[in-house]
Amino acid sequence: MEKILIIDDDSDIRQQLKWGLSDEYAVLLAGDVNEGIGVFKKHHPTVVILDLGLPPHEHASDEGFRGLAAMLDLNPHVKIIMLTGNSERENALKAMQMGAYDFYPKPPLLNELKVIICRAIHLAGIEEQNRSLQRAIEMKSISTGGMIGQCPEMQTIFSTIKKVAPSNVSIIITGENGTGKELVAQALHDASLRNKGPFIPINCGAIPENLLESELFGHEKGAFTGAHATVQGKLQYANKGTLFLDEIGELPVNLQVKLLRFLQEGVIQRVGGRVDIPVDTRTVCATNVDIVKAIKEGRFREDLYYRISVISINLPPLRERGDDILLLANYFLRMFNDEHKKRIRRFSAASVSFLKSYEWPGNVRELRNRVQRAIIMSDAAAIEPVDLGCEVELPEKSETIKPIISLRDARDKVERELIACVIERQNGNIAKAAEELGVSRPTLYDLLKKHGLTPLTSVEKAPDLVP
Repeated sequence: MEKILIIDDDSDIRQQLKWGLSDEYAVLLAGDVNEGIGVFKKHHPTVVILDLGLPPHEHASDEGFRGLAAMLDLNPHVKIIMLTGNSERENALKAMQMGAYDFYPKPPLLNELKVIICRAIHLAGIEEQNRSLQRAIEMKSISTGGMIGQCPEMQTIFSTIKKVAPSNVSIIITGENGTGKELVAQALHDASLRNKGPFIPINCGAIPENLLESELFGHEKGAFTGAHATVQGKLQYANKGTLFLDEIGELPVNLQVKLLRFLQEGVIQRVGGRVDIPVDTRTVCATNVDIVKAIKEGRFREDLYYRISVISINLPPLRERGDDILLLANYFLRMFNDEHKKRIRRFSAASVSFLKSYEWPGNVRELRNRVQRAIIMSDAAAIEPVDLGCEVELPEKSETIKPIISLRDARDKVERELIACVIERQNGNIAKAAEELGVSRPTLYDLLKKHGLTPLTSVEKAPDLVP
């Protein structure tokens, strides 16, 4: 039985709610914030009904805000419903920004409050299932270098990594910038028999051409002006380990010849040296350029390409990975929440829509950076599109002032859309719809009659109802 904690200094309201909810829930009571926090720590309720005005400041909202913040610190996933007076709309909205699930005016009407509680518990269950799935996927990802993905393309890549990692064959990783090519290379190293040795990455496109040869192969003392000592190159540092050559397509042609000789014979010569030095390393390469086109244009040696591409792994762009976008976004949300000591709980429905529709030209790297920026800059409970750097076009100002919808009308609208959405999803099956909504069939029939709905009513799912 789900636990509900009611924190209110009005004993009549506490007893009324306990009497009305005890048949369906385990109801806990508290008369002030300190008592409520103690009960919260001991019993870990799923839902809290919290009065904004509590002693010793019954006519202010300080204690309500303090209790809200304290309980969200203890459990960011708890659903807190604020009880407010008619004149406290501004404070109620502030509570929502702090992370409250909903607010409801006093005195509470039991049947309406039950619908809100039922929806809160249903959503809490869905969120817990999603977190469990996320944890399972993340635990599974440990064996694939910390990469996360459940789309078929990524699962195929994970399988390929496990198959080829123990061998010494050369591998080329292709894909757009930001897709995670170095993570794949690291995963190949970690799962190989060379994982006790070093993993040495080098970006062939980031080092000036006149320095790249020395960086790769090392140089002898006096080989050129400024060479005051003999220096080992990255290839030699990678002995008994893995050398990751990122942006291999940017490697100058003269160095391609020297790299090919190393791959064929397993020896190098330092710049200015004549002694062959044996090096035992595995080479993993990566590129975001069209190597076949580069070969045709004479910018890349065909024989080197065949030598480095015994196995080819192509990483899909993020825009083609479907639900992985939200999977990764929520992973980064938790990671940066912990790193920056924040307690942002979720992405808003508008943010979810943006995440799924945006093209992500910078791929996973861009998603990671946008979520980190949002975590740092936002103080609300949910991340909005503007926090992610999405420019939201505001409607032009109108001279006509539209009336603000009342709280009860807004709640009726949400209730109607939720019921219609579930009825549509269950294809008009009242029994299944009632079970999903957490109400009895007679109650659902009453709600259908109240809102003028039929079992076959179909309405478009409201964006703000998407978990």
